[in-house]
Amino acid sequence: MKLAVVSAVILVVVFAAWPVSAGGYGHKEEEDDDTKSWFPLDNLLSLNYYDKSCQNFEKIVDTKVREWTKTDPSLGPALLRLLFHDCGVTGCDASVLLDYEGSERRSPASKTLRGFELIDDIKSEMEKACPKLVSCADILAAASRSATYQLGGPYWPNAYGRRDSINSYARDAEKVPSGRRDITGLLETFQSYGLNVLDLVVLSGAHTIGKAYCGTIQSRLYNFNATQGTDPSIDPKFADYLRRKCRWASETVYLDVETPVVFDNQYYINLQKNMGVLTTDQELVKDPRTAPLVKAFAEQPAQMFRHQFAVSMAKLVNVGVITAEDRTGEIRRVCSKSNSRPY
Repeated sequence: MKLAVVSAVILVVVFAAWPVSAGGYGHKEEEDDDTKSWFPLDNLLSLNYYDKSCQNFEKIVDTKVREWTKTDPSLGPALLRLLFHDCGVTGCDASVLLDYEGSERRSPASKTLRGFELIDDIKSEMEKACPKLVSCADILAAASRSATYQLGGPYWPNAYGRRDSINSYARDAEKVPSGRRDITGLLETFQSYGLNVLDLVVLSGAHTIGKAYCGTIQSRLYNFNATQGTDPSIDPKFADYLRRKCRWASETVYLDVETPVVFDNQYYINLQKNMGVLTTDQELVKDPRTAPLVKAFAEQPAQMFRHQFAVSMAKLVNVGVITAEDRTGEIRRVCSKSNSRPY
């Protein structure tokens, strides 16, 4: 009875967090000025930033993302993950794209990241259309949204005007939450971004698409807590399935094995059945701070998750941005290289 009351309260919180024009997220063409009533613009970003200087900005991004994902559909989830790894370090500043010895991109924590070539292709096209005007950070934010939307996910309003960072450090890549963190550690990380427990559960729902490398879960399957056994929180039949799929660390497994290419709420339903692939996934149903939210998203229509995902993503891409007033930023000519550094 107590859990039912908690879930009801959580649902009220979730619905209250929906955008004013909730229906507009499902279809790009329905976006209107209502979004300005809730979208934070206190960091000098603007929803109309490229309206005059580079009118085809989003069209170029959408076209390139569609071209690349048509050939390789797995690039869609990869772009979303690339954005998380960028924003989760020093903020959404394209630092993860810099490629030199000692950069985030060269860190062991970044070795499975993909999508760099697609971002480079977009940047190359952008330099032809709008030279020296569009930052790599804005391109990554726009490309991630485009990929999510093209996969059937929600559309959210992106404000633009980010600058690119000049520096990138491999040690900072360790700040990105890993699949083995506990909920308290995850919440502390999210709170440092200005995000909350609802954002944590919602953004974890990005695992409704994409894959994980088996190396990240083999300890759960073969040597949980140094017992040489399997994590008892995994459904036994699901554990057997994962062991068959993950004989080698280099193999991959879908994060949502039921509907792996559909952007829906099946991820939360799976968690309720003890079918979370990553440790951090399954921990969400164990912790009393997150379990009611998982239950709510599992039991309510998928559209509720989709709308809230749009809200949380609009917050995430606003984290730690560099703007024109910051002297430390620049608009890179090539996304993998700083204009201001010799490497």
